[in-house]
Amino acid sequence: MSGFDNHKFMRNAIELSMENIKKGGGPFAAVIVRNGEIVAASANSVTNDNDPTAHAEINAIRLACKKLNTYYLSDCTIYTSCEPCPMCLGAIYWSHIGKVYYGNNKTDAGNIGFDDSFIYNELEKPIGNRDVEFVQLLPEEAITAFKEWENKSDKKEY
Repeated sequence: MSGFDNHKFMRNAIELSMENIKKGGGPFAAVIVRNGEIVAASANSVTNDNDPTAHAEINAIRLACKKLNTYYLSDCTIYTSCEPCPMCLGAIYWSHIGKVYYGNNKTDAGNIGFDDSFIYNELEKPIGNRDVEFVQLLPEEAITAFKEWENKSDKKEY
């Protein structure tokens, strides 16, 4: 991304996060840039949408993918007002975004009540020891979809 004003794009994300607080949302926002142009910008809308997955990064990724008509954002950079949580980090990896700039870090977020450490801790536990009960059910039936996918000759890999 050399030659582009990273500070300008980060300031866009920070300003959007400030505006979102005034609208009743959380203090988070993200901007996705490709070739020096903003292709998507969004704030956290968890409480406004009653959607726990409506984090700023997720919202921005959805908008960028729709606008660019692709699920592969490897030529994009995301500027986010805070270090991404585990869910958003997963979405960033799944969308193949090439670079992440962030303002606040996860400790800053934890200090104001947005602590993700419990999720990181859960991921380290064996599945049977997690706080949420996980029960495998009908794996011998569920595997048929995987086998069909594996044998599909015209599948679109992602």
